[in-house]
Amino acid sequence: MRQAIILAIALLVGGSYLAQYVDKSVVEPPTPHAAAMQTVEPQQVSAGQHRMQLTGGRDGHFHVEARIDGRSLDFLVDTGATLVALRESDAALIGIRPMPRDYNMVASTANGRIKVARAKLDRVEIGDITVFDVPAIVFPDEALAQNLLGMAFLSKLRRYEVADGRLVLEQ
Repeated sequence: MRQAIILAIALLVGGSYLAQYVDKSVVEPPTPHAAAMQTVEPQQVSAGQHRMQLTGGRDGHFHVEARIDGRSLDFLVDTGATLVALRESDAALIGIRPMPRDYNMVASTANGRIKVARAKLDRVEIGDITVFDVPAIVFPDEALAQNLLGMAFLSKLRRYEVADGRLVLEQ
């Protein structure tokens, strides 16, 4: 019985020390060689809640690798995009292949209006954050330079915040 009490106290002290260490951890800024990539720091806030911290790239944008239905794709986080926007070739990599007749929705972009196809992403994951049933649109490759992670994803989070060159996502 005495050994069990000593072990419990040791675990409590060790757990307290570990929690303090994790709270004080700092994300290093990107190296000059990591031109547009960022540091992703997953953190569990409390039971069932997760927190991610993204450091902006040299271009000032937040780039992230997300898993869509288990497959990895690169995205630019874009609060100005209503939906998640996928390039046609990347959509095909995750099994979304719209037919020409599916391009029946018009999207307004900085380069004008373009026909796009609706899609739905069953699961989008960034680190420990998982969001289900995310509306998306598919653009022809020539109309979209990079996949966009828009408000359809961000609005399903508990909160997101940009401060000091970092984007914090919480679920």
